[in-house]
Amino acid sequence: MGKVCVFDHPLIQHKLSILRDKDTSVKEFRELVSEISMLMCYEATRDLPLEDIEVETPVGLAKCKRIAGKKLAVVPILRAGLGLVDGMVSMMPNVKVGHIGLFRDPETLEPVKYYYKMPPDITERDIIVVDPMLATGGSASAAINFLKEDGVQHIKLMCVIGAPEGVSRIMKDHPDVDIYVAAIDEKLNEHGYIVPGLGDAGDRIFGTK
Repeated sequence: MGKVCVFDHPLIQHKLSILRDKDTSVKEFRELVSEISMLMCYEATRDLPLEDIEVETPVGLAKCKRIAGKKLAVVPILRAGLGLVDGMVSMMPNVKVGHIGLFRDPETLEPVKYYYKMPPDITERDIIVVDPMLATGGSASAAINFLKEDGVQHIKLMCVIGAPEGVSRIMKDHPDVDIYVAAIDEKLNEHGYIVPGLGDAGDRIFGTK
């Protein structure tokens, strides 16, 4: 059964309070999203296996640990998910990055895949799907489905803010997926926005509104 991890670290919560502010500039908003993703990355990768190695320092041999050959990939859901990528890559410079683009069919209201590009060895990698907002959970669930159809077996989902409805949807559709969020807010409004949330994350990251 997947777990839900809500971050209570003071640095994350402090940055989240500025992120929510309607007067935060595009530049600062973009920087904060990246910084929060960097901090959340620590916890999302906590279970990576380690192996013992010896490293020669200027004064002797040190017994150290390194990640035991685990292959990772970060997969943003376009477009807002792109805001979380730089922070993740700064922490894991060798990580591969895939992309999933989705839009909602106006008749069926179901997510439709319009772009899907993954590293060729995606089935050998542990995946962290990233998107700032987990609202209804429809897009995230669909993205995870597409990855599973491609043969991916180990997937985590990392979002900045989640709604109870979205968290429940992922837990129901994908009970094997761990969810990492900085906050779970009150509810969704009639337009599908998280309340109190922070508005449209994509518009605020890219300055398109």
